[in-house]
Amino acid sequence: MDKSQWYIGTKNGVVLCIDQVEKKQLKGRFYHRYQVEANTFCNTEQMLFELEMFYDSIRFPYPSTTGRTFLNPVKEKEKNQEKVEKMSDQDLLKKHGELGTFIVRVQHRQNSSWQGRITWMEEDQTVCFRSIWEMLKLIASVVELPGTEKETEEKEPSWFDMPKEAGTE
Repeated sequence: MDKSQWYIGTKNGVVLCIDQVEKKQLKGRFYHRYQVEANTFCNTEQMLFELEMFYDSIRFPYPSTTGRTFLNPVKEKEKNQEKVEKMSDQDLLKKHGELGTFIVRVQHRQNSSWQGRITWMEEDQTVCFRSIWEMLKLIASVVELPGTEKETEEKEPSWFDMPKEAGTE
C-alpha cells in the first residue's frame, strides 16, 4: 500500500481509532498532537462531544455558531492559552484501531455541523464529508459489515460508493 493519504496536514487533525461497535455505538479512542494519552470514548455521542471540546480548546476551526449555557463561562486566561505540541505526525500515524482507523481533518464548523475530509487508513482512501452525520455514516460503512443492514430506499453515504479524490488510485 502506498499510504499517499496518510498525513495529518492541519493542527486540528485527529487519528480516530475504532476498537468496537456494540449496539450500533462506536467505542474507541482518538489522538491529537497536543497530548500523548488517548481520549477514550464508550459511545458515539461521547466521541462527538470530546472532539467538539477539542476543537473548542484549540479554537480551530472556529465555529460559525456558539452554544448557550447557564454555566460559568471559561476563564479568559484558560481560553487563550496556547497549546504545546507533544506528538509528531509520525507518532500519530502509528496509532491504529482494531476495527478501523481514520484521519479526521475538520476544515469548517458551519451550520452547527462539521465539514472536512476523512481518510480511511486501512484502504488509503480520502473523501470529503459535509456534516457530522455524513462522517458517521462513512465510518459506520467500514466498521459494520456492508450488506448486513436491511436495504433502505435512500442510499446512505458509504466508502464503497464515494468517488475517490484525484490522485488516490
